[in-house]
Amino acid sequence: MTYRYKTSGVCSREILFEVENGTVKDVRFVGGCNGNTQGIGKLVVGMKVTDVIERLSGISCNGRPTSCPDQLARALKGTLNK
Repeated sequence: MTYRYKTSGVCSREILFEVENGTVKDVRFVGGCNGNTQGIGKLVVGMKVTDVIERLSGISCNGRPTSCPDQLARALKGTLNK
């Protein structure tokens, strides 16, 4: 299933991602640091949603309470009960 998540508190504006059978299939950030967000997306493809959440939750960026990786973890948490 494909999802769209509006980010908050970071440079990227939204995250488009696909989850199938509890596994991340695709991740694309809109806005943000292009190279870093592409890297995050490539690294998590094929991973279990729960593993991505565990690894990326709580990462901050330049003193902010969140980051693009943390926003992805938050977005993925929203798929667990669906």
